[in-house]
Amino acid sequence: MIRLLAGAESSGATLLEAIDALGPARIAALLTSEVAFRARLSDLSLRLVAPLGIVLEFLHGGRSFATIVEIGPDGVRLCEELEGDRPETVLTQDLEEAVRTVYGPRDLVSVASQVVRWPEVAVMASGGMAGQGLPSAYYPFVQRVLRSLSRREPADLAELAAECGTDKWSALHRYPEHYDRHFGSLRERRLTVLEIGVGGFGDPGAGAESLRMWKHYFPRAILYGLDIEDKREFDELRIVTVRGDQSDPVSLAAFAEDVGPFDIVIDDGSHVSADVITSFRTLFSHVRPNGLYVIEDLQTSYWKPMFGGDDSDLTDPQYTMGFLKTLLDGLHHEEFLRAEAWEPQPTDGQIRGVHFYHNLCFIEKGPNVEGGLFAETLRLWGTRGKSSSG
Repeated sequence: MIRLLAGAESSGATLLEAIDALGPARIAALLTSEVAFRARLSDLSLRLVAPLGIVLEFLHGGRSFATIVEIGPDGVRLCEELEGDRPETVLTQDLEEAVRTVYGPRDLVSVASQVVRWPEVAVMASGGMAGQGLPSAYYPFVQRVLRSLSRREPADLAELAAECGTDKWSALHRYPEHYDRHFGSLRERRLTVLEIGVGGFGDPGAGAESLRMWKHYFPRAILYGLDIEDKREFDELRIVTVRGDQSDPVSLAAFAEDVGPFDIVIDDGSHVSADVITSFRTLFSHVRPNGLYVIEDLQTSYWKPMFGGDDSDLTDPQYTMGFLKTLLDGLHHEEFLRAEAWEPQPTDGQIRGVHFYHNLCFIEKGPNVEGGLFAETLRLWGTRGKSSSG
């Protein structure tokens, strides 16, 4: 998958090499699966009493590779042929062009080779109307598939959160507007994203709502989900789950060395302060320059029951909020007048911004070596003094 994403933004020769190496049939199947996911068809399937299908046909090297996206009362599936005698729309496109459109930068999006062939029943018949006999959900279904294959109208994050069932936008939280503010400019980039906590609260068969939301939001990202439970049943195209304990720095570091560096890390794990702090200290060094480290649900820092928090000393660095406040001091480490006023931290020169919202914090990684205002004033004063005395 990583090779295909890289090829989609590279020269024509590089992409052709990736397609030939992975196999055009496999690439066509991956594209169909991705397009079906992005089309968000599940709500349409609820309206149907009989299945509907659209054929995605990709052309490469004089050959055709086709898969059917079918929706019905039982949901969405990919198949090679429809059951029964039902009309189907055929969407044909050059495979290389489709890969660039789906997985490449937005400025490479093209539908020049795309052709749509509607079923005969949709053609004006004598004495009848166009589309007569087709279910009312048919055209919205085809339009969603076309839209996702053409990279049109990126979905709003709050809308995605609600559709995917994550509580990031709910009666509990209003995180999407803040995520949009910090992630919006990254949305079309090829990213590696880690979210700690797959969800499900101890149920191995539940969770992954946030990972699916991020998969929609970041169409060119590889997403890793770290959880203390085995969540492999949620692994799919561009989503990889890993079993691990965020309180174990050794296994965290080994995992990060294996799949990192990360562009984004989101801690939505145990929310226990010791675990949150351990994860940050271990993983922040594996975040790329200009990357972001996000910590959710900061309220647990104050809650002693269940989460072992404390609200008696709001600056105690053994709790999440107190620890994050030390990052604010580290951000200004060059401004202290007394050397003994601050104990240097490894992240002092690596954090260029700390942004707080209600129960949510974004930490920007970047060089923090602008020089202290007081030191600069002394330098200028000394230069001026020398000039006047000369």
